[in-house]
Amino acid sequence: MSSSKVAHSMEKRLSDPHGTNAVLNKASSLRELGLTREAVQEYGKLLKTGCHPGKIIPGLVDCLSKTNSPSNLIERIEELIRQYKLDRARLSQIRYYVAMEMEKMGFQDLALDLYRAAAKTDPGNKGVKQKIDQIVSRMAPSSRYDYLLNRGLITQGQLQEALSVAKRVKKSVEFILMKQFRLKKEDIGKSLSLFYGCPFKEFDPEAPVPVELLGNLKKPFLLHDLWVPLSWSKDGVEILIDDPWDLRKTGLIRGLTKTKKINFCVGIREDIQKFISLFFDAKAEKATQDMIAELDLIPDIAFDEGDEEDAGMAEEVDETSSQVVRLVDQVIVTALRKNASDIHIEPSPITNRTTIRFRLDGVCQEYMQVPNSMARGVLSRLKIMAGIDIAERRLPQDGKIKFRRKGIPPLDLRLATLPTAGGHEDAVLRLLASAGALKLDEMGLSERNLNVMKRILVKPYGLILAVGPTGSGKTTTLHSALNHINNPGLKIWTAEDPVEITQPGLRQVEVKPKIGLDFATVMRAFLRADPDVIMIGEMRDNETASIGIEASLTGHLVFSTLHTNNASETITRLLDMGLNPLNFADALLGVLAQRLIRKLCTNCRKKYHPSREEFEALVAEYGEEAFRSRTIKYGPKLILSRPSGCEACSGTGYKGRMAIHELLEGTAAIKRLIKKEAVTEEIFAQGVRDGMTTLKQDGIIKVLSGLTDIAEVRRVCIE
Repeated sequence: MSSSKVAHSMEKRLSDPHGTNAVLNKASSLRELGLTREAVQEYGKLLKTGCHPGKIIPGLVDCLSKTNSPSNLIERIEELIRQYKLDRARLSQIRYYVAMEMEKMGFQDLALDLYRAAAKTDPGNKGVKQKIDQIVSRMAPSSRYDYLLNRGLITQGQLQEALSVAKRVKKSVEFILMKQFRLKKEDIGKSLSLFYGCPFKEFDPEAPVPVELLGNLKKPFLLHDLWVPLSWSKDGVEILIDDPWDLRKTGLIRGLTKTKKINFCVGIREDIQKFISLFFDAKAEKATQDMIAELDLIPDIAFDEGDEEDAGMAEEVDETSSQVVRLVDQVIVTALRKNASDIHIEPSPITNRTTIRFRLDGVCQEYMQVPNSMARGVLSRLKIMAGIDIAERRLPQDGKIKFRRKGIPPLDLRLATLPTAGGHEDAVLRLLASAGALKLDEMGLSERNLNVMKRILVKPYGLILAVGPTGSGKTTTLHSALNHINNPGLKIWTAEDPVEITQPGLRQVEVKPKIGLDFATVMRAFLRADPDVIMIGEMRDNETASIGIEASLTGHLVFSTLHTNNASETITRLLDMGLNPLNFADALLGVLAQRLIRKLCTNCRKKYHPSREEFEALVAEYGEEAFRSRTIKYGPKLILSRPSGCEACSGTGYKGRMAIHELLEGTAAIKRLIKKEAVTEEIFAQGVRDGMTTLKQDGIIKVLSGLTDIAEVRRVCIE
């Protein structure tokens, strides 16, 4: 060999130390001969060398495309990559060039996935990011259903029909498309994924519960906002959401998860709801088991007690068990700390579980579940504490519990038990926490109502009534009125069932019907005990009402309550009970009807400017003619509030309650109508002329003040 040939050979080896050109030429020749399998092997060898991917990938993709679908083709290349354990830069390069080939072949979605994988492997590669932006801009659909429309899977008319049906049945459009129009979930998922640029995730009943992510989240809040955390890894938190472009939700998610590494995936509403129910049912069961373990309750207890026959054979826990004693104490203490008004204990023959619920701000919320095998022991324990017959399970019973434990204030509870289906008993506990009376100015009365109340409270004699359904705050209002006039110069007697609120200066008697100490008996006794002011817990019958009116006409100021719907109806109801209209008219000073509504949570309520239509709807409900006397006008400065949901309010958007009122003053005109035994409508009309606002009107004023929303007012008011 000549010296020039030797030099040329050495130069060639130095420029191509691994012989990649020779392998590349061999692979190209095999591809031209149609020997694709052999060609793929040669191209595969080049992946681990320094050969530029731009020279390898086109030929490799061409060979694989002859025998593989595009998705399988990518899988084959990924298999070759895994064999050689390439560094991140090389891996990103190869994926980038494979993506370019997919793009040329028209598979934009596959190309986008590969570009994103390349960007994840090599985040500093600006060229990859540019490619992603280019494809996204080309692919970006204008609607989340474009993919379905463009492929003829559904028409515009069918989509509009699905939207109409979805609104009517309160389901998602996607659900209607699957059920009524028989679309596949995969196609709907593809459309959502392309629109939002993130993966689609459907419900998986085997999904592990992300307990560490659910710690500070509440089920009602997630169901309202329609998102749920699915998992957590070094790459970040995976969140399933119905709308990944909703900035309010995504901002809230980032704040609650306290991480910037969030990977969103999109899902349909019903699947998200299923995930939430799956996770929280599992979480509730685990929490209950943990609580039982913490209380040293039966460690081998099982929630799944089988069918009815097997469940009946489950070993029951009696009331003397220390585990049951501690569970009952735990429930009562927790209810007190949560400011619950009632505890409901509800065994179910269907689920074989006993649900314990708390009533918070007037709405029941589930606290925990225990097996039915514990229910009888829990009920017997409560009966022993209340001093009622432990053996009687066929009839309703009621009693009172004095609960005294270290670390909490003394607490009285009223227990009511009722026999229910399946041979079980329900129990309801009303918490009667001792509390002082509120000041009259703190009762939320409007300016007119407050002035009228202060005027009639200083009268030397007469009758003042507080009316409304059970749990509407009537007793609280009367004690506030008593507090306003309470001074050493007055002798104030009260008869209550039970005594819930105490204050200095009051002499309070608790009625006990079982021994004949009813309201009428106590009232007659009061008249012999030199009273100035008398409060009678409730006018349940003609005798009590008659004695109350006689007391008010003989120089005593009398307060009482009645279960009626509004102020004007109260007068008709008392007349129907057989009261003397003349005496009643002379005695009446005023009737205050009230309801309790939930206040918007001040921590998370959202302020907004209502539309003119929304404002006009409020005006129509208030009464257009009556609203003209108000100074509130529609304009850019008009701001209302709506519920949102946060940890402080357990995701409900509401925290605390306030009263709305309807005060009918016993004016001369009203007294004349009572003497004539006028109908309710006439009394109501005269009350309005005297300045009375209805319950709903008072509620709407509080809505316009941003304290609550119209949904709460409608919940407790009919008209």
